[in-house]
Amino acid sequence: MTRQPTLATERLLLRPMTLTDAPEVQRLAGDYDVAANALDIPYPYPDGVAGSWIAGHEEGFVLGEMVVFAVTPADDDLLIGAIGLMNIDRRHRRGELGYWIGKPYWNRGYATEAAGAIIAYGFGGLGLNRIYAMYFTRNPASARVMQKCGMAYEGCLRRHVQKWGFFEDIGIYGIVKEEYLAGSAGRDHRSRRTKTA
Repeated sequence: MTRQPTLATERLLLRPMTLTDAPEVQRLAGDYDVAANALDIPYPYPDGVAGSWIAGHEEGFVLGEMVVFAVTPADDDLLIGAIGLMNIDRRHRRGELGYWIGKPYWNRGYATEAAGAIIAYGFGGLGLNRIYAMYFTRNPASARVMQKCGMAYEGCLRRHVQKWGFFEDIGIYGIVKEEYLAGSAGRDHRSRRTKTA
């Protein structure tokens, strides 16, 4: 069985999550400002939810449906966020990029650096042809991450989802493998090495 790899960038290590990460996931993702910008993160963040979420990662990876990484500093195993590819469709060779970074670690370029590594892994390691990402249009910081990774704006789905009882506009960015290989992606953010966990 293929095991989920660990990816390294200049400042970060992206590794498989373990149940020991659950308290930090609950603390960081449970921050109002983090939860408010992610469709499926609850607020308040209930006990046990983080552990259940992490427990499903290995099966999702084995089934080829998703891959989720803990984002940690290269010199410290402390979790500062999460990133991955979800809704992987093998038939159409596409996946959805998703991420969150804990509020104490915002505005340091971590999301962009991690996203660049995941895009490289998606095209190289997983053989995807297309990677896309969606964000609430009221959160332009998330759009800037996608832009810096070479993704192109593809449009807006108006009032497409509900978050906490309010309909939200969803912006979509995407990149295809040939664009990435041609150099339109943020190559400075490619992972330096990959190893099997």
